[in-house]
Amino acid sequence: MRNRLYTPFICFALAIVSIAEISAQEKFFRAIGTPHEPKVEVSWNRYNTYDGVVDIMQKIAKAYPNLTRLESIGKSVEGRDIWLLAISDFKTGNPDKKPAMYIDGNIHSNEIQGAEFSLYTAWYLTEMFDDLDFINELLKDKTFYIVPTINPDARDNYMKEPNTPHSPRSGMLVLDNDGDGEAGEDRFDDLNNDNHITMMIRKSPTGRFIKDPQDSRRLIRVEPEQQGEYEMLGFEGVDRDGDGRVNEDGIGYYDPNRDWGWKWQPDYVQRGAYKYPFSLPETRAVADFVMKHPNIAGAQSYHNYGGMILRGPGAEEDLDTYNREDIRIYDAIAKKGEEMIPGYRYLVVYKDLYSVFGGELDWFYAGRGIYTYTNELMVSYLYFHKNEGRGNQEEELKVDKYLTFGDAFVEWEEYNHPQFGTIEVGGFKKNFSRAHPGFLLEQDAHRNMAFTIYHGYHTPKLSVLDVEEKNIGNGLREITATIYNERLMPTHSSQDLKYNIERPDYVALSGVNVVAGMVVENADFNIVKEQTHNPQKMEVENIPGMGTVKVRWIVSGGGNYSIKVDSAKGGLVEWKK
Repeated sequence: MRNRLYTPFICFALAIVSIAEISAQEKFFRAIGTPHEPKVEVSWNRYNTYDGVVDIMQKIAKAYPNLTRLESIGKSVEGRDIWLLAISDFKTGNPDKKPAMYIDGNIHSNEIQGAEFSLYTAWYLTEMFDDLDFINELLKDKTFYIVPTINPDARDNYMKEPNTPHSPRSGMLVLDNDGDGEAGEDRFDDLNNDNHITMMIRKSPTGRFIKDPQDSRRLIRVEPEQQGEYEMLGFEGVDRDGDGRVNEDGIGYYDPNRDWGWKWQPDYVQRGAYKYPFSLPETRAVADFVMKHPNIAGAQSYHNYGGMILRGPGAEEDLDTYNREDIRIYDAIAKKGEEMIPGYRYLVVYKDLYSVFGGELDWFYAGRGIYTYTNELMVSYLYFHKNEGRGNQEEELKVDKYLTFGDAFVEWEEYNHPQFGTIEVGGFKKNFSRAHPGFLLEQDAHRNMAFTIYHGYHTPKLSVLDVEEKNIGNGLREITATIYNERLMPTHSSQDLKYNIERPDYVALSGVNVVAGMVVENADFNIVKEQTHNPQKMEVENIPGMGTVKVRWIVSGGGNYSIKVDSAKGGLVEWKK
């Protein structure tokens, strides 16, 4: 009786649940190439403080324990953890033995979007692992080491404290920038308390500027024979130490991207260098991690601004370091990147920008043999499909008028300055010009991620392509194995080979008695190079990209055997008979 009474109610309740489920499903329609129902909900149209970055990393690690490992690789100057996410399919092998791609961002604290681009990559790889065969296969084969911010202290300072678009570039060490014996005594002063350091102007009979009659935000330089109305006084602030200068002794001045141990130069040669290579704990943490992970074959560092895919050398003095064969691989990957990321150009640092000594880019490649790019993010092409370049005031004012609707500019406001008298304070906010506005952030993050995934895809992938056996009499057999590298990158870059940075690749035969072992240098003419010491485990100098290496053994006896390939940057492969 009870069952009969409750049956209609149960059916009604189930119907309500079914309708609710259908209704929920109908609220969304899956967009191509994007996580549809992510486990970790993230808004990619905004920036995250250090705590926000860590929170996202922790949520990703918790949601995907079989794909991620979250670890601190060191501490910053102020004691913050420098967090890294290792991402791979842990069920298909030790992630630290797979060919790996290293990614970091935000080495310069005001260049904030590198953290979001790195985070987006971690989020996308984990969320799409079950939805896309390509991502699934990629993480079975490869590992991604992702450090969203390697300058966590000053990232927070940039966001939470008054700054210009260009400050602080360094970390949070307080140094004597102006050489007066005191450190950090004349920092920025936020005169109008809006958390942005904008510009100061003052009316003056000798001023060379007027406000544009059509747009009062804009100052126009008058003709040489004309009288202006305003003079420019620089970024807002006061002279705290009475030396006649404003804002000249703030945080840092050193440059974390001049602290790396390749072609390092002291500060009097390379402005921004600190005490000695890796004198900063943040760069030292990254270097230590890389040294402990020889499986890293490719690397990407995110900076801003300019829409550039950069490779070294950083200085012309280092020109001979970049071997022609390696440049061929650099060119192939970067030119594909130009197609993927509209408005971005493939450039060489020393030739197309300026000289850099002690840069991260060069240490990764020249010091460790890792194919590495730096992407300068954000380009004005994304605004109006024109490359006007950073600092083009007319374009920036148009962007603020038509795309951000006044949100990028602080209107001029009068202020009674203790040294300059009556002035006006205003101008573009700190998070404009260098940083993407929110509506462009996800699109550019995805395109840059796609380029980095393409780079990671072309780290070595090895397979035993073919095994041939030949009976040569007297109870002996000849076994020849062809090892194939299916990707663009060799297992050793030219720089790696030049300085013997990494150990050789090993190809080992087990299960049979090995009499002799050799590398086949020319199969057509049967030219071989014998390895007399430990022939069972053959040492191979390099397995070229999209190429093969043949290894041959003379063995006695019968039975099954296995062939194992062990490459620091190419991973582990086993073939069994």
